[in-house]
Amino acid sequence: MTIPIEPQRPQLMQNDPFSKPGYTDNFYDAVGGHDTFVKLIDVFYDGVATDPVLRPMYPEEDLAPAKRRFLMFLEQYWGGPTTYGEERGHPRLRMRHMPFKVTPEAKDRWLFHMRKAVDALELPPLYEGTLWDYMERAALSMVNSPSAP
Repeated sequence: MTIPIEPQRPQLMQNDPFSKPGYTDNFYDAVGGHDTFVKLIDVFYDGVATDPVLRPMYPEEDLAPAKRRFLMFLEQYWGGPTTYGEERGHPRLRMRHMPFKVTPEAKDRWLFHMRKAVDALELPPLYEGTLWDYMERAALSMVNSPSAP
C-alpha cells in the first residue's frame, strides 16, 4: 500500500505566508533570540540595582555575574544555547535560592522589575503572556520565608 504524498500548495503571491510558513516551534527564536533576552535581563537588573529589598540578595558588588547566569538560564530554558547547563549543571533553582530569604515582599519586588523588563520587549500578546506566566510561576516558587513582622 502506498501512502499518498500531499502535493505542495502553489504559492499564491510573492512572500505568501500560507505557502511558506514563517513559524518556529522554538520560543527563543520566535521572540528574537539572544538580543531579546539580553534586553530583558538588562532592564530587569537596572531595577534590581537600586531596589532596597532585592539588591542585598546579590553578594557580588558588580551585578554582571548574576546577569550572565540569569541570561544563560533563561536562554536555555526557552530553547537557546545550552551554556547554562554546560557550565553550571542542573539549575536547582530552589536550592540555589535557599541562602536568601525570599519573602512574599521580595517576590513582589522581583515581579515589579520583571514586569517592566517584559513590557520593554514589546512582544506580541501571545509571547508576552507566555513569558509573563512563566515569570509569575517562577517567582512564586522561589518564596522560602514568611513576610517580615
